[in-house]
Amino acid sequence: MTSSKHNSQLWKTVANDYGMVFVLLLLVVVLSALTLQEQNPTGAEAGRIVANEILAKQGADVSVAIIAESTSVDTAFVEGATKALDEGGATVVVRISGKPRDARQAIEAALADGHEIDAIAATGDTAEWTIYDRFESINADNIVSPVPYTWPTFARLDNLLSVANQTAIYAIIAIGMTMVIITAGIDLSVGSLVALASVAAAISIRDFGGGRDAGVGMMLVGCLIGTGVCALAGLFNGTMITRFRIPPFIATLAMMMMAKGLALRLSAGESISAVPDSFRWIGGGTTFGIPHPVILMLVLYGVAHMMMSMTVFGRYVYAVGGNAEAARLSGVAVKPVTLVVYTLCGALAGLGGIVQSSKLGTGDPKLGLMYELEVIAAVVVGGTSLMGGEGKIFGTLIGAFIIAVIKNGMNLMNVGSYEQQIVLGAVVLIAVLVDTWKRGGTAS
Repeated sequence: MTSSKHNSQLWKTVANDYGMVFVLLLLVVVLSALTLQEQNPTGAEAGRIVANEILAKQGADVSVAIIAESTSVDTAFVEGATKALDEGGATVVVRISGKPRDARQAIEAALADGHEIDAIAATGDTAEWTIYDRFESINADNIVSPVPYTWPTFARLDNLLSVANQTAIYAIIAIGMTMVIITAGIDLSVGSLVALASVAAAISIRDFGGGRDAGVGMMLVGCLIGTGVCALAGLFNGTMITRFRIPPFIATLAMMMMAKGLALRLSAGESISAVPDSFRWIGGGTTFGIPHPVILMLVLYGVAHMMMSMTVFGRYVYAVGGNAEAARLSGVAVKPVTLVVYTLCGALAGLGGIVQSSKLGTGDPKLGLMYELEVIAAVVVGGTSLMGGEGKIFGTLIGAFIIAVIKNGMNLMNVGSYEQQIVLGAVVLIAVLVDTWKRGGTAS
């Protein structure tokens, strides 16, 4: 009997600490298996591979035509192949990013000028064009294209980075929401605060920073203003909840409507695009190939994890959510802790709005629609109890990725948008049922 109880407790501990990680890994494995198919290397790396193959077969004394279509990926292929061939000492006589007719005309012109074409560097698609049959000097052995390989579409690096980049904003906002829910609260205003931060930052840059000519300093000031406005909105939420005892649902619902209305009023309902191109660096730039929103997300989660697990403030947050009255009697300043939590939630929602605004290069009062539901879903799926007192910051990150992975997998498998909503709703419901099970089952 004792052994049975011990095993049951062990399974609950494992499920509580690592259950969502196992679910995420299982999803990755399943989606990888379902999207396994033949892939063609693309982009600059594919161009370098083809160029090196030509150099290995024919040496440096070779004249090459590089043929690709006009997409950005194919343009990168041409650039990658050209650079590798130039470095290898080969001669590039034709460089085309276009249609079959463009390639045919370019080859004809090169041959008419007396150039020889010893090899053609082609993408997987352009290698199949029939225009080469027109030229006696070109045969199938002359055409070199990337060798296809079998790999899951889901597990491609560009897709994984896209998943991380798309979920970064939700995950950033979810840090604050996790703290709020751990205190047994809720914040429905975060979506509207995203829009308010976007508009406030864009207006500040436009009206006080020089608009499109704004420097880095004024852009930073604008971003701080946008984030600060939302932090004040969060402080207002906390004040209504602690000072006037308004239920969190009602207080934040009111702020949701007020913030959305204020964003629309300040912008006259229109997007604000008078910001410099460099404003996109925050949300659209990369470092070592990693999108900046992903880097920011990981840094914030590291800081939040340390704050919640290694500081007195973190312990106070859990104490308030577990039993506010007991926490008060133990000397915890319940009201100040609650105020700080809601202020942080507002500030992080504002930061999410800045990142989203930077991605788009504009301040948009229509941003943030339904973000609150996506964020709450990530927190719940990540294992934070809606009853308060339980939850982990990194659990929320896992929850955000679980939702993002499911959405991405359904998109790759062409699941309709209506069906996706059904699936995501079921995922949230299952997460709540699991939380109920962890807390000892349903009431009798």
